[in-house]
Amino acid sequence: MASNASLIEHPLPKRLRAARERAGLSQARLGTLAGMDPSVASERMNQYERGVHEPKFSVVVAIATVLEVPTAYFYCLEDDLAEELYSRAR
Repeated sequence: MASNASLIEHPLPKRLRAARERAGLSQARLGTLAGMDPSVASERMNQYERGVHEPKFSVVVAIATVLEVPTAYFYCLEDDLAEELYSRAR
C-alpha cells in the first residue's frame, strides 16, 4: 500500500516556473544566469519545470540567487506559505 507521502507532488517545478515568469526571464536566460552552458540552459530548465529531472541543490541555490527568492520557496508544500516567502524576498 502506498503512503500518502508518495502521492505528494514535488512543488519545485511549479514554483520554478512561477518565479521565472514573474522575473520576466526565458528558460534559456535563467539557466545561463544560473551558470549553465547556454547550449543546454533552455532544455535543462524546461526539464526542471516539467518535473522530468530534479536539479541538484547547488543548482537550486544558483537559481534562487538569480531570482532573488529563498531556496525554501521551491520546496514549500503550502502555497500560501510559499507566497509569503516570495513576498518577503521582494
